[in-house]
Amino acid sequence: MLFTHDTELNLAFLQALGDTVESASESGTDELSTQAQLSQLIREWKFSGRLDRDAAELTAVREARDRIRDIWGADEDAVVDWVNGILADARAVPRLVDHDGFGWHIHAVDNEAPLADRILVEAAMSLVDVIRADRLDRLRDCEADDCTGIFVDLSKNGSKRFCSTRCGNRMAVRAYRARSDS
Repeated sequence: MLFTHDTELNLAFLQALGDTVESASESGTDELSTQAQLSQLIREWKFSGRLDRDAAELTAVREARDRIRDIWGADEDAVVDWVNGILADARAVPRLVDHDGFGWHIHAVDNEAPLADRILVEAAMSLVDVIRADRLDRLRDCEADDCTGIFVDLSKNGSKRFCSTRCGNRMAVRAYRARSDS
């Protein structure tokens, strides 16, 4: 384990959220274009707290997703500035909580804060751990030439190159065909 259980879970959630964007999805459509899709994502990842279930919330979460994707894989100074800005704007006050069988972990904003704000603060708190562990190199873009997916490499040796097995297999087939044609 590179990080604490809650940090790894949050990073995996951020990857899932980031990969709902149109150009990263296999279907070629934005997988976060309806409130039902947002509700499903939040339910799957057991994101706690207030849900408004309205168009404004969906728009705010999509904007939060874009902000997270923009900082993913950035250099340390940019990520530190981003994290500090998010935490300051939210007036984050970390506290220990235990819910949904996750064990003790940290929340830094009230459960009644808007969903997009909670997502951004959870992202910032997770990135604090990533920065402190000097592991920003584990936040990557997929190396498949036709994919804009993002991922967090939680492998022991840090050798993951693709966002999914599908992308890895597709690129392996292309490399094999290229070798066979030469």
